[in-house]
Amino acid sequence: MLPSIRKTYFLGLLVLTACSQNGPAGLFRKVSPHDQYASNLRNAGLSETALGREWFSAAARSLENPLSVSIPYRETGYFPSNEAKATALRFQAVKGTKISVDFSKKPVEGFTVYIDLWRDREGEDKRLLAYADTGGRPFHYEVEDDNAFYILRLQPELLTAGEYTLTITSGPSLAFPVPGGKMQSFWGAARDGGARQHEGIDIFAPKRTPAVAAADGVIRRVGTNNLGGKVVFLHPDKKNFSVYYAHLDTQLVSEGQMVRVGDTLGLVGNTGNARGGAPHLHLGLYGNSGAIDPYPYVNPTIKKAEPVRAGVSALGRTYRTTGSVKLLNGPISSAPTIASLENHTFLRILSASSSWYKVALPDGREGYLPARSVTALDKAVERLTLKTDSRLLDRPDEETGAMKTLQSGELVPVYAKFNGYMFVRQGELEGWIKTTKAADL
Repeated sequence: MLPSIRKTYFLGLLVLTACSQNGPAGLFRKVSPHDQYASNLRNAGLSETALGREWFSAAARSLENPLSVSIPYRETGYFPSNEAKATALRFQAVKGTKISVDFSKKPVEGFTVYIDLWRDREGEDKRLLAYADTGGRPFHYEVEDDNAFYILRLQPELLTAGEYTLTITSGPSLAFPVPGGKMQSFWGAARDGGARQHEGIDIFAPKRTPAVAAADGVIRRVGTNNLGGKVVFLHPDKKNFSVYYAHLDTQLVSEGQMVRVGDTLGLVGNTGNARGGAPHLHLGLYGNSGAIDPYPYVNPTIKKAEPVRAGVSALGRTYRTTGSVKLLNGPISSAPTIASLENHTFLRILSASSSWYKVALPDGREGYLPARSVTALDKAVERLTLKTDSRLLDRPDEETGAMKTLQSGELVPVYAKFNGYMFVRQGELEGWIKTTKAADL
């Protein structure tokens, strides 16, 4: 079957399968768009094709070997149509924050990328937590685990190509309870001469400033106590904790009342043991195991991801290193080293983030390099006269097929190198020849 006919046939099968719902998976449980697409490939028999196997392998491999980033994070990348690719990023998030994933793509139509968020906890299988719809619209996930790691996986459909920009940020999962207020006293500060610790945060504001609902929920208690003075307990919907408002001057809700984010629950004051001091709201969180630090839940500061400064015109293109450089597991100089690369090492640019490129080596390993450490394959680094016949290979592997045999005596321009092979161009062809010993060249 000719390549163009095979591609048309393959795409036709994908269109047919994309419209189907597959048996029990579609009827009895909600599945992610990625899982649905994978099921469609299996049902159509495409998982047994070379390209189908490559797609499934890329999905699994990316989850097992994610690269490490810190949020906020932004990258612009490119997925080619002639390869089955996936990429995965691993990062840590703080309990009480909300992860936000924003994604844009070019072209908007005909280029579907599946985006899944997984929890990666030591000693456990990875767990799917959330996913974007097939339109790639932003989605959010509220972090409920202490010191947990997460993996965000991106994988396009087969035989589609496009550019994307991904942004991952984190912010508060609750609304700020005192508009215009300033946080000045935090969790764990000593109280009563060190006899106890501060189980909350203090938000200072002028007396009788509204204290508002940080979430939709129900008022569980309205009352008074010696420390907090006039207090209100709000239980947010679908949460396993209550929000405690203390030192109120006035309470404006009643027990059992349903409230929405931003509804006024009371007015800031200095009742209880704050009497005589500056008016403020003491905000606490209490769950089944006791007090919880509210700061990450309400901290309104959201850091912006660094803009992409590395040139995006390099995306999807083949480059080489401009000296010895380390391939790193993340876009930071202190990240673990994946490999030490020699000068003129061949690579492909996958994405750009800040002043870094994420690249792939011919053997499939991926990692980050400073953008300044690579250059395009515009000029040959040397020219060699072959002393023996040499097979021109598809990739740097002696077991792969040869496009032709270059004859002894031919002058060969070399553009890059990798693992004992040289990347050359001869006429309209380009490929790899094996380096044996100096006398052969």
